[in-house]
Amino acid sequence: MEDQKLNEILHAIADKQLTVADAKHLLKDDGFVDLDFAKIDTARQKRTGYPEIIYGAGKTADEIIGIVTFMLEAQLPILVTRLDEKKAAIVKEAFPQLTYNERAQILSTELPETIVGNIAIVTAGTSDLGVAEEAAVTAEIFGNQVTRIYDVGVAGIHRLFARIDEIRSAEVVIVIAGMEGALASVVGGLVDRPVIAVPTSVGYGANFGGLSALLTMLNSCASGITVVNIDNGFGAAYSASMINHMGAQ
Repeated sequence: MEDQKLNEILHAIADKQLTVADAKHLLKDDGFVDLDFAKIDTARQKRTGYPEIIYGAGKTADEIIGIVTFMLEAQLPILVTRLDEKKAAIVKEAFPQLTYNERAQILSTELPETIVGNIAIVTAGTSDLGVAEEAAVTAEIFGNQVTRIYDVGVAGIHRLFARIDEIRSAEVVIVIAGMEGALASVVGGLVDRPVIAVPTSVGYGANFGGLSALLTMLNSCASGITVVNIDNGFGAAYSASMINHMGAQ
């Protein structure tokens, strides 16, 4: 509980405007708020340093509105991931101050004024941009500087070398690739920074929906590579942000 709220309760008791029984009720904190259809984790930011994030897929627009209504009073930033354009339009009617990024499928509050470090987000192809923008916007909302380096896959590896100095200057590198997923190994062998690899579901039939890229990245001979799940740009950005902020501290 915030000190200001605690002081207000204590002063109200002293002024006999609040009974002890009522004060006990106000001081009770279970660490979550039950909205029937969702239990919002109000203590997550204190435990982890990051607020609860709303996963938009599978939730109705009304459910998201109900969650955001409470969270706007309790925490910042607000970040809703995997939100399609139709539901986003409904939610934005209720909260016009929120911003929707169609490519990233993210609805969020404005970017923070304070940013730290630099996370380079490197993609193999333009087809990977949906996952890349999910990572980029997430990282920016969490207060990180982001450098986007897109479409530099191994089929034209000279494109990667043209941007290698920018990649090496980042504190953390997120590499996003589908097909066979070779780009993560190449980058991992060229930089002295943590590399977080994201396999995408981009590819033809034998890609198996991203499984081939996932296995390639997991079996990379380049050291220092951490692999997240298929198409998980959000998870990569979350981990990269934690590393980046540790370095800034």
